[in-house]
Amino acid sequence: MEFVALRYFHETARLGSVRSAADTLHVTPSSISRMIANLEQEFGARLFERIAKGMRLTDAGVVLARQTQRMFRDLERVRGAIDDLQGLRRGQVTIYGPEGLVAEFMPKLLAEFHSLYPAIAFNVYFASTDRIVEAVINDETDIGITFNGPSRADLTTIVDYSEPLKCLVAPENPLATREKVTLRELIAYPFALPETSFGMRRLIDQALHKESLTPNLALNTNSLELAKRMAMTGAAIAFMPGFMVMDDVAAGRLVSIAVDTPVLSESRVSVCIHRDREISFAAQELLRFLQSRFGLLSSSAGAPGVAFGATQRS
Repeated sequence: MEFVALRYFHETARLGSVRSAADTLHVTPSSISRMIANLEQEFGARLFERIAKGMRLTDAGVVLARQTQRMFRDLERVRGAIDDLQGLRRGQVTIYGPEGLVAEFMPKLLAEFHSLYPAIAFNVYFASTDRIVEAVINDETDIGITFNGPSRADLTTIVDYSEPLKCLVAPENPLATREKVTLRELIAYPFALPETSFGMRRLIDQALHKESLTPNLALNTNSLELAKRMAMTGAAIAFMPGFMVMDDVAAGRLVSIAVDTPVLSESRVSVCIHRDREISFAAQELLRFLQSRFGLLSSSAGAPGVAFGATQRS
């Protein structure tokens, strides 16, 4: 079985399209199709079904895709380990996290890290809490950053940062002059909330249920950025930790208000890795960096606290 054929299959499965895989690998689509046909002949089973939007894995294709995903991730680790032995600080780090981090926290952190390690590249994907946990468990990512993620025996938490969820309103909202509000007062306004696969949403639902309140849900979305921008327009209110909207609050685009309910004080951001997998030098260094920056964030924001776990060494 040819390594090249497995690479072509892997990229097609990952991207869901022969043409996209060909563009990524800088080969012709016919080369991709020919290699996949060779694999199907060797396995005696179809690996893909053609659909309107591209290629969909068959049951046999799913089995092979799981194996190639592990194989190519292991090869990345081998490359990182060899770089470590040679003293080369290069490599790639894959991160899955909540979209809300993109606006303020992650760009500054990654820019600072890149200035120290310019040869380390990043793959950053934004997803819901459930999807992030799945990516860590399935070895799709080196590092997962979650909001109120579930406790799992196969996950190791490196950082646990606590900060209450705040209510976000437009500056012209009548509540904007208040330092603290109750959930019952907020029910008078439309809500813009992330969908239920987000840990943040589950915490909000828990707080509402505890007080027997039903919100007027104006927006249900998988985009935290959209929920935040709906609050900016004044069409709805949203909820996020203060560190995710510091720039918007300082610029006067949003007002962040404390909510008088203990449940929303239980909000936490966790940085986690898989318990049983070694991580590369690059991922190890980024974990240390995240520990440091969340510690500084906790001190400067007066947040309830940040807890650190032990990091691995590959």
